[in-house]
This record gives sequence, C-alpha cells and structure tokens, in this order.
Amino acid sequence: MAPNRRLAAILAADVVGYSRLMGADEEGTHERLQAHLGELVEPRIKEYRGRIVKNTGDGLLAEFASVVDAVRCAVEVQRGMVEREPDLPDERRIRFRIGVNLGDVIVEEHDIFGDGVNIAARLEALAEPSGICISEDAFRQVRGKIAAKFADIGEQNLKNIARSLRVYRIIPAAAREQLAAPSATLPLPDKPSIAVLPFTNMSADPEQEYFADGIAEDVITALSRYPSLFVIARNSSFTYKGRAVDAKQVGRELGVRYLLEGSLRRSGNRIRVTAQVIEAEIGKHAWAERYDRELADIFAVQDEISQAVTTAVAPAIADAELHRALRRPPESLDAWAAYQRGLWHLGNTTAHDYELAKKFFRRAIDLDRNFPDGYCGLATAEIRAAGTFRRGSLARAQSSAERLAHFAVALDGNNAFTRSCLSFALFARGDHRGAWAEADRAVVLSPNLASGYFQRGTALIFSGRPQDGLRDLRTSLRLEPCGSNLATSLHHVATGLYFSHAYDEAVDAAQYLVRSFPEYPSSYRWLAAALGQSGCVEGAKEALGKAMAISPPPFLRQREMWYRPEDYAHFLEGLRKAGWRET
Repeated sequence: MAPNRRLAAILAADVVGYSRLMGADEEGTHERLQAHLGELVEPRIKEYRGRIVKNTGDGLLAEFASVVDAVRCAVEVQRGMVEREPDLPDERRIRFRIGVNLGDVIVEEHDIFGDGVNIAARLEALAEPSGICISEDAFRQVRGKIAAKFADIGEQNLKNIARSLRVYRIIPAAAREQLAAPSATLPLPDKPSIAVLPFTNMSADPEQEYFADGIAEDVITALSRYPSLFVIARNSSFTYKGRAVDAKQVGRELGVRYLLEGSLRRSGNRIRVTAQVIEAEIGKHAWAERYDRELADIFAVQDEISQAVTTAVAPAIADAELHRALRRPPESLDAWAAYQRGLWHLGNTTAHDYELAKKFFRRAIDLDRNFPDGYCGLATAEIRAAGTFRRGSLARAQSSAERLAHFAVALDGNNAFTRSCLSFALFARGDHRGAWAEADRAVVLSPNLASGYFQRGTALIFSGRPQDGLRDLRTSLRLEPCGSNLATSLHHVATGLYFSHAYDEAVDAAQYLVRSFPEYPSSYRWLAAALGQSGCVEGAKEALGKAMAISPPPFLRQREMWYRPEDYAHFLEGLRKAGWRET
C-alpha cells in the first residue's frame, strides 16, 4: 500500500538552552513550559487551523494546511513570548526557536515524516533565540501576505540535507518598531556575529563603486565559510548602502556584535582600501588596516584585498571574543564563553592550564549538549595533556578524543572545525591517511580555516612528507598568528625541519619556541635533539636537562603511535648525541 502523502507547512519549535534551564530548576522550568504551551502556543496553533503532531519534551512539531497560517502562528507565538515572564532575568526566561518549511510529507496517524519535516527541524536549529527561520519555498508563499520583514541569510548547508537551501529570517513588524528604540535589541546569535557593510567609494570615479561592492561581497562569502562566525547575508547588510550609519544602531537592527566597514580611494593607477572591525555595542575598534595596491589587474587586486581582509578579520574577532569571555565572572559563563575560556588555557600550554582547559570545555558541553566546539576542545585538551605532560593514560585519552570528535562531527558534519578536530584525533592514534582526508575536507569546507592547514601539516610531517607539511603549517601560522594552536604549530615546525635534516633551522625554530613557551617540554626535547645532531653537545645537554625537569623521565618510555618507526629512531639518535641514555 502506497504511503499517505500530502503537501504541508511544518512548524518546528524548541526551547533555547533547555538542558541548562532544567539543570537550574527542573520542576519550575517544566511547570513554566507547560503554562506557555497551554496558554499561548497551543491556542495559537488551533487559532491558525494547525494541529500539533507531537511534543518533543522541549518543543513540538505542528502541521498546517497553509504556510501563511503557519508563519503567522510563529510570529504570534514569538510576539506573545516577549510579553511573558517579564519579571525573570534573561538567562532564566524561556525562549523558543522556530523553523517553518513547506514540503511533501508522509502522514501517519500520530506522526509525519520526510525531508520536509527534517528541513523544518534544521531551520529551527538555525534560528536565533526568539527568532524564526523559514525556507525559500515558504518565503515565496508568504511574501507580501504577512506584516513582517524578511532578511535573506543566504544559502545554508543543513545537517543531513543533501542540498544547500536559501533561508530567510523573519522580523515581525511590531518588533521592527521596537528595534528602532535604543533600549531594544535583536537577540545575538550563540556565536560571534558580524555584518559586512558596503564599502564607501571615496573616488571621483563612479566605476569604483563596483570594485568596492565586489570587495565587500567577496569578504561576506569568505567569512561565511568560517564555522565559528554568524555572518549576515549581503541582502541585509547592503540595505545600509549610501546611508550614514551609527554602529550601535546597526548592531541592534541586524542583531550582530561586530561590523566590518571600509572605504576605497583611487588616485591614478594606485588604489587605497581601508577596513575596520567595530564592536557595535560599545563602538570600539577591534581591528583596522590599510591596503595600498597598484591597479594593474582590477580583479586580481580585488581578490588579493578581499583575501587579506578576510584572513585578518577572523583572528581579530576571535581575539576580541576571547577577551570578552575573560572579563566575565566564571559563574555567568554561557557555553560559548566557557569554550573561549578553555581555549585561553589551552593556549598557555602548561600542565595546570591544560587541566583547567578540560574543566571549561566540560562546562561548555554541560551548558549546551549540542555545541560541537565544546567536544572538539575537550578532545584536544585530553590528547595534549596526556601526550605532552603525561597527565593520565595516553591510550585512554586517544580513545576518548576520537569518541568526542566523532560526536562533534555527528552534530555538524559540514562544520570544518569538527572535521579538523577529527583529523587530530585520527592522527593521535597513528591514522595519518585518515587525518589527511579529514583535514582536506576541513580546508575544502573553509579555505581560510587555520586549524585545517595545521592538522594537515601535522599529519604530513609525521607521515614522511615534512616539506609538504611545513608549507601547510606556515599557511596556518599566517592565517592565525596567535591562539590555542600556536605552541603546537611552532613545535611541529621544529619537528618538520628536524625530519628534513635542516638541523640549524630546527635549532632556531626550537629556540624561538622556548622563548615563547618556556614551560612547554617538547620545545626542549627537540632543541636537545637538533643541537645534538649539530654537534653542540653542551647546549644539547642543557636543553635535555630542562626537558626532563619539566616532564620527568621516563618521558620516552615508548614510541607514540603518531611516529613512524624510522622518524622515532631519528629523534632518539639526536637525543643520544645530547647525552640521553635509555634506562
């Protein structure tokens, strides 16, 4: 018997931070959620001729015959939720995310199935707190029929959906009026958010308008590939073209923390582009730069400047986010801020900091079980603590890290950062080919993601291709000249030079690492081996002594799985020349 199918509008809703709310007050949260559902959500669904297909604990799935009714219902629910629980602080208020899709579904007595349902669920996950996201199919049906503003947020890759889909965010008319008031703000996404405003053409030549727009568009496209950023689509940010704007107001209207703005000026055959990142809430500059170029090939110059701006902006925002998190008291951290605190400790590369990093990453996971970066951070910290300072069993850390990385990928397989994390976990157990494949995938998904090049470079160096690996590591350091991977990147540069028999260069690299991270034992080990190979016996013995003092013997009890036997023997040869003796 053929399944019963029909075209339907599907509404998916769930509670933002439900696990955190339940952890803080289980009975109270359950009671308040049931009141919201019974007094607001369910009556609105019935009013707009919909039916609740099923409740999901922290949300629901509803079906409507009309997508206009579904979207109107969603708008009314979100508007009604704004007025409820006015006396509670923001962190305790119940807020929904809602997704609406129009699609063909398989209908059973108590459930509906199909891609149409899956897409609605993914749209709901994409929505901001108190926000609504709808598919392009739904947008075509409701455009001009409801009192709401639509923001095109571009093509999105949704989990387990084969094709990318254009998605629209809804801002109801009443909310737009509130947004104009300085006291009202559009809720910020759970991760750093940025809008790239149109670059201002300050030249007399109107033709340069296209060049300026092209740079801004290219930067939007490139930044949207960073999994750690929420980037406003061109259609929304370009509504400010030709207008004098106030950073704080634009931040409120678009719901972003950062703005990138710039200008272009041409004189003869030279062009100057300036760009700056502003933290919208406080009007503070987070980064600024100027680019002067000869205008020989206009498209080549546009690509060059766009690339330069993009690769500078992402680390600048990461640094600003890190300092924001450090300013917050530990008891007020959300999942993103806890993750940032973990990254800060991970970048300090001491045994104590690695343990603190694990603590903050676990807290990020506890606050948001669906936050993949938290699992990636914990996987990395466990491997580094065990591999560098022998904190706990390395075998257990490898197994745990791979499990955590696979879980992060399962949460978001199109996230380049989760792929680079899985690459690291596979590398740690000696699967170099698997590590290459995942790092390659990360680089394809996000061509400017430093960690993708870092993981691929590491896998190449330890699999017998040190020159290729060094190229990737240098690319990684150019894309991210500071951050939680810096010590390990510099360490692997020294390793790659050593495996290439460039001992003098390896000594220079290891000495730079020692100066930068004096408590990092690996730097002294490789400095000792490289000095030993160079014949500098006294310096080699001193470096070896410091390595053993930081990480007492037997720090070379056995070959770790990521070493090839011949590379490990080469390493031990240098240490023996430095005075190391097996016991």
